Amino acid sequence: MAVVPKPLDMTAPAAGPRSLNIAILAMGGEGGGVLADWIVDMAEHAGHFAQTTSVPGVAQRTGATIYYVEIFPEIGGEQPVLALMPFPGEVDVVIASELMEAGRAIQRGLVTPERTTFIASSHRVYSMTEKTAMGDGRVDERTLLEACEGAAARFVCGDFARAAEDTGSVISAVMFGALAGTGRLPFARQAFEEAVKRGGVGVESSLSAFEAGYRIASGRDVPAPAATQPLPVIGPALLPLAARIERDFPAAARPVLLAGIKRLADYQDLGYAAEYLDRLMPIRALDREPDWRLLSETARHLALWMSYEDTIRVADLKTRRQRFERVRGEVRLGNDQLLQINEFLHPRVEEIADTLPAGLGRWLLRTQWARGLVSRVAGKGRVVQTTSLRGYLLLYAIASLRGMRRSTLRFAEERERIESWLGQIRETAPADHALAVEIAACQRLVKGYSDTHARGLRNFQTVMSALPGLRGKPDASDRLRSLRDAALADESGAQLESQVRH
Repeated sequence: MAVVPKPLDMTAPAAGPRSLNIAILAMGGEGGGVLADWIVDMAEHAGHFAQTTSVPGVAQRTGATIYYVEIFPEIGGEQPVLALMPFPGEVDVVIASELMEAGRAIQRGLVTPERTTFIASSHRVYSMTEKTAMGDGRVDERTLLEACEGAAARFVCGDFARAAEDTGSVISAVMFGALAGTGRLPFARQAFEEAVKRGGVGVESSLSAFEAGYRIASGRDVPAPAATQPLPVIGPALLPLAARIERDFPAAARPVLLAGIKRLADYQDLGYAAEYLDRLMPIRALDREPDWRLLSETARHLALWMSYEDTIRVADLKTRRQRFERVRGEVRLGNDQLLQINEFLHPRVEEIADTLPAGLGRWLLRTQWARGLVSRVAGKGRVVQTTSLRGYLLLYAIASLRGMRRSTLRFAEERERIESWLGQIRETAPADHALAVEIAACQRLVKGYSDTHARGLRNFQTVMSALPGLRGKPDASDRLRSLRDAALADESGAQLESQVRH
C-alpha cells in the first residue's frame, strides 16, 4: 500500500525553541554596528548563541545599512543554523535610527502587528529626493508615524537624536537603552549596561544616553507639551526695525517679518532689510483681518526672493565658521583627525555674468567670443578645498563682493522680477483677494541656483503668463493653484505645459 506523505504546513509554528530576530536600520556614523555588537556580546555572556550580519545601503539614503542579529538559547550544546538577513514576517524587534528608515522597514515587510516590537527615532534626516524636489518634497511625518503605529505589535518612538546630543553620545546608545526599556529581550537591565561597559569606549556618555533611551521606552520620559512658537531672536542692530514692525504691522505677521529682516540683514545689510518692510507696506494696506494671510504669504516669499542664491551667497555660506563646525559634528571628527572639505564648483557663463556689474554682464552674454573664452576657462569646473588656505581665500574673496551686489546684473534682474510680481499682487488684491494670495505663493517656483533656478524661473513665467486669462473668473484662484502644483510636480515642466494647453 502506497503511503502518501502529508503536505508540510508552512503556516504552522515550528516545534521547540526559536530564535529572537532583531533588525537594526541605521545610517553611516550612527553606530548601528556597535549596537549590534552590544546585543551579541550581551547574549553570549548570558549563554546564548548569537550572530550578527550587515547589508549596507548602496548610496546616500537609498537605504541605510541593515544590521541583523539572531539570538538562540543554548539547548544541549547543539549549534543552531542562523540566518544571514531578516525575513519579512519573522522579525521580533525592528530598530530604526530615523523616521524615514522606519517607513522603509514597513515597506520591506519587516514589521508585523502580530509579532514586532518597533523602536524608531522621530527625528528626520531628509533624503536627496526630498531636498531636490521642485516643491516641498518632504514626506509627511504624521503619515509615517500613523503607519508605524498601525504596523507593529508595539511602537516605541522618541527623539533619540536629541537625547544623544543632550548626553554627548551617539544615537546607538539611546536605541540600546530603548531596547532594554521595552523588556522584549530576556535580559535584565544590568546585562545591557554591562555590555556597554565591556565595550570600553565612551562608557560614561553611553550609559547616560542609555538611560535616556530607557526612560523613553519605559514611559517615564513624558515629552513636554508643545509651546507656542517663540519669536525669532534678533540682535541690537535690528531693534529699530523690530520696533517698526511692532508699530506698523499686525501681530499675526510679526514672526514672519522678524525672521525676514533677520535673514535679509544677514544676506546684505540693514538698509536691505528696511527696503523689505517698505515693499510690504502697500500689501499691508490691501490685506484684511482676521488672519492677514495675504500679508503673511507675501512677506514670507518676498524674504526668500530677496535673498536669492547667487555666487556671492554660495561662497559666503561655504566659508562660514558654523558650516565647518556643523560638518565636524556630522562626521564626529576626533581630536587627532584632520578634516578636508572638497567643493566642486562649475559656474556657467550666466552665473559669472550675473556677478559682474550689470553693463559688463550684459556685454558678456551678448558677445560670442567673450562667452566662448569664459566657457573654455570655467566650463570644466574645478575642485576647491575650502579647508585649505588657498581654497578658503578664493571663496572668501567671492563672498566679500557682497558690498557690490546691488550693482550686479543678477540684482537688477531680480529687482525687476520682484517688482513685477508685487505689482501683480497689488493689482489683483482689491478685486480677488484669494487670487492675490495664490500669486504670492507662486514665488515657490523660483528657487535654487544654476540649472535649478533656470527651470523654476521658466515655470514661474509660464504660470504668470496665464494670469490675464484667469482674472474675473470665479475659480481663478483654484486654477492658478492647479497650474502651480503642476509646475512643482516634475522638473521637465510636461505637466504644466499640458495644463496650459487645456
